[in-house]
Amino acid sequence: MSELDDLPLRDELRGQSPYGAPQLDVPVALNVNENPYPPSERVVAAIATAAASAARTLNRYPDRDATDLRADLARYLSADTGVTVTPEQVWAANGSNEVMLHLLQAFGGPGRTAVSFAPTYSMYPEYARDTHTGWVVGRRAEDFSIDLPHARSVIAEHRPSVVLLASPNNPTGTALPLEHVRELHDASAAVLVVDEAYAEFRRAGVPSAVTLLDSCPRLVVTRTMSKAFALAGGRLGYLAASPAVVDAARIVRLPYHLSAVTQAVARVALASAGELLARVDALRSERDRTVEWLRSRGYDAADSDANFVLFGRFPDRHAVWQGLLDRGVLIRETGPDGWLRVSIGTPEEMAAFRRALDDVTGRG
Repeated sequence: MSELDDLPLRDELRGQSPYGAPQLDVPVALNVNENPYPPSERVVAAIATAAASAARTLNRYPDRDATDLRADLARYLSADTGVTVTPEQVWAANGSNEVMLHLLQAFGGPGRTAVSFAPTYSMYPEYARDTHTGWVVGRRAEDFSIDLPHARSVIAEHRPSVVLLASPNNPTGTALPLEHVRELHDASAAVLVVDEAYAEFRRAGVPSAVTLLDSCPRLVVTRTMSKAFALAGGRLGYLAASPAVVDAARIVRLPYHLSAVTQAVARVALASAGELLARVDALRSERDRTVEWLRSRGYDAADSDANFVLFGRFPDRHAVWQGLLDRGVLIRETGPDGWLRVSIGTPEEMAAFRRALDDVTGRG
């Protein structure tokens, strides 16, 4: 019996483990979908200057509504999507995880239900659990797209207050067509959350759900700076929605939830967006080459609009995962049984992954 068993822990938390992928010191880490290219020395210096300026006022609380940061995020989203987004439509928090928690705190809760469709992001049920929200998970189609008749049926049966859809979906990389977003938005009175954590990696011609905000009043689009912006350590996520949704998030957020340093660092990153996002095209190309190579070796590989590829199918995926780790390559054991996910790294890292996989499976 552990010391935890002696505490008055909530019953639904007993036996649970904290979320998290393995953090191991390996030569090639391709398991958590990070941008493998760190900020340049110029950006590092700009961040240091901004952090030093913020440090001079750390005796005072930060702007609790992150006004200047939200204005910068609105400008970035407007440029990225081609539609006007105002600061009043944007909310920011400590990673998109906290954004999602705000949404479930505001629109979920006891007696309410959240719905999603698996396979999808493994944190969604934990957001529901942590906010005492009922959790219902439907299924995706064989190609990992949303099965619309099934989705409509699940929504009609359970009448959720929140529907969570990732686009591109994690762990499959599947993008969600805008007509599906609109149809599912109109299928109920729920808040429909489209999680676009990997949106910057979407293929040319794949639009953002942000373009539907004006016509879908209960639509919320969430994003993060952890992936394409190479700011995973900065912890900055945000959403775009109606001003009313932002007001709801402001009600449930903790006071001063974004530090002055976080706000300063994120604003530097946004000002340096052109430089920080310069490698996105190269990562897209490397992703597509990885899909082609995996298929040429006889694997199934899902089409991806993200910076990772789900591939399989293995009778014993853990043995393959362990074999790669033994060769210094860490990927993610996630998704449906028999599948693995590899994040897209540098060309050198992907070459190491290919060599290790050939060695483990004998398909070289």
